[in-house]
Amino acid sequence: LKTPKFPVWLCSIKGMHSVLFSTNRLLLSDWKMEHVFHLYFYNGQPRTAHLTVDTHSHHWEEGRCEGASSVGRRAPSLEMAIRTKWPGAAVSWNGTDPFF
Repeated sequence: LKTPKFPVWLCSIKGMHSVLFSTNRLLLSDWKMEHVFHLYFYNGQPRTAHLTVDTHSHHWEEGRCEGASSVGRRAPSLEMAIRTKWPGAAVSWNGTDPFF
């Protein structure tokens, strides 16, 4: 769609096609909405992830995220894909174990 009503991103992660989307229409038109927002991830499997993305994470939160990106350990592929659009964003899986 050239003019989607909702923000939708088609992804290819680890060779599988998936969709990231938001139910917040303002994410398309108001850059201020990109501070903290929710995304949903669907890849055709029974599990759908509800993610919270914070694009303005603070320096005191770096220690919390450091474990996921420390030497020898990588962030989940989905988080890395999200950071191609929002570099440095903190991604919360809201209690769900990262599965993709």
